[in-house]
Amino acid sequence: AGMAARVSVLPSRRCLFDDPVQIRVAGLQPQQAVTLRASLVDESGELFQAHALYRAGSSGELDLSRSPALGGSYLGVEPMGLLWALQSKTPHKRLAKRNVLTPFCVDLEVYEGHWHVSRLLGKCTHERWFLGEGVKRISVREGRLRATLFLPPGPGPFPGLIDLYGSGGGLIEYRASLLASRGFVTLALAYMSFEDIPAMPEILELSYFEEAVNFLRKQQQVKDTGIGVLGLSKGGDLALSMATFLPGIKAAVSISGSSFNSFIPLKGDGFTIPVHPYDLGRMKISDESGLVDFSDVVDDHTDPATWDCRIPVERSLAKFLFLSGLDDMNWKSDLYCRDAVQRLQQHGREAEFYSYPGAGHLLEPPYLPLCKVSIHRVLGMLVHWGGQWREHAKAQEDAWRRIQAFFWQHL
Repeated sequence: AGMAARVSVLPSRRCLFDDPVQIRVAGLQPQQAVTLRASLVDESGELFQAHALYRAGSSGELDLSRSPALGGSYLGVEPMGLLWALQSKTPHKRLAKRNVLTPFCVDLEVYEGHWHVSRLLGKCTHERWFLGEGVKRISVREGRLRATLFLPPGPGPFPGLIDLYGSGGGLIEYRASLLASRGFVTLALAYMSFEDIPAMPEILELSYFEEAVNFLRKQQQVKDTGIGVLGLSKGGDLALSMATFLPGIKAAVSISGSSFNSFIPLKGDGFTIPVHPYDLGRMKISDESGLVDFSDVVDDHTDPATWDCRIPVERSLAKFLFLSGLDDMNWKSDLYCRDAVQRLQQHGREAEFYSYPGAGHLLEPPYLPLCKVSIHRVLGMLVHWGGQWREHAKAQEDAWRRIQAFFWQHL
């Protein structure tokens, strides 16, 4: 009330986090120079902000899907730039949703001027949710399982997915809740560093992941045509292992993953896949920032001495989708994806593969801002994940579309 300008978010001020929106400002002076600012406080109280300089059109209106940013956190026409460019005031924080039952609230403000920002002209609050209308969240503690099940509304049947995050551990729900909001019954599964599961288990048992598959398959709303599995980083090689050794997995997506078993031995029925050999002596620590570069830690995967830790994906009947960023500074995920794709093709199996220039290791659902560097929760070190802001944002949008299309096609 009493403000000069009106900020609006279309089609609605409330949406799912992966929905694009149109941000508009009306009631400005013709050609007026203004600064737009987005602010978001995460659940730990950390402030994330982005800003961009704009000039209003001749009618005193501004539409971010048409007007170019002239400076600030990004340049050019970027309808969602104020979201994907959000950066924490404290360095090296990662924006992630802990409680998917509440939204992230983004304050959008428009100020007069470009460099000497003075008067607040208008503002609105925009809610971005991780749980669609009617999606149920069910905590699962059955047998050894430590998981959360998300059920879309209605009787279904829906395709069933298992969602795995990386070696940081914990029970990460926000990607699973978004997938459920898009029509998949999704089980977010913890396998490290959660409740009674140790931070660094001595061994991972395939039977644990099989329990998860069996649990999902017996849910009434799940289609009986097979299960999909999706994994990021360490979760990527687990997704490949599940698709190779467990019956009932029909489609697997590896995001920034490896085609070798990484970090922890995987025990199957009568066999164990050893760990891809690595030497932490090869990590590079930059003196001033304490930043760790792990990209050379793992032994050369073309050396036959490493081949007993390969995941024999070529034996699998599942369909595969591999996604990786060419600016992944954590490990050489692009090379590992190519290794798996090559082995699949040699055996006449299909695989889809996309590598994104300028994208880093942490390819997340769209509009979550790039996290270039953060503390690894299990290792307790500052890790360099890589990525360029704009390229990474575009890669996340594209990857998200491909993941959903892939699962709809094969499940």
